[in-house]
Amino acid sequence: MSGQVQPDYANPEDIVRILRYRTIAVVGLSPDPFRPSHVVASYLQRQGYRIVPVNPYCEFVLNERCYPSLESIPFHVEVVDVFRRSEEAGSVVEDAIRAGAKAVWLQESVIAPEAVERARGAGLLAVMDRCLLKEREKLRA
Repeated sequence: MSGQVQPDYANPEDIVRILRYRTIAVVGLSPDPFRPSHVVASYLQRQGYRIVPVNPYCEFVLNERCYPSLESIPFHVEVVDVFRRSEEAGSVVEDAIRAGAKAVWLQESVIAPEAVERARGAGLLAVMDRCLLKEREKLRA
């Protein structure tokens, strides 16, 4: 692929911009405190972010009302943090676009370049295969 520039799916400037937003819907947030989604969301909550759990199988997670889908959230969310399988990321991105989110974040091992390109094409900031907790800690250091 010489001569071709590869897309940057974890642009440092985008990461900084996304971390300035304060309302984060966490799609796939587990009530299990040992699951990565719970660890990351709990950390972000302690750092002052408003966490909005999205999980159709729970009523509350982290003392926050849980919503079955992004569409069911009755207020605006800025960032959609995706803890779903890579093959499900595209539909979550489409939901994020319809919900008017400003950014999507595909967590570590969620690999969906087409979804990231779709988000960016719709004007959203997008990061793929990075951990929000780790990236925030890097910036704090």
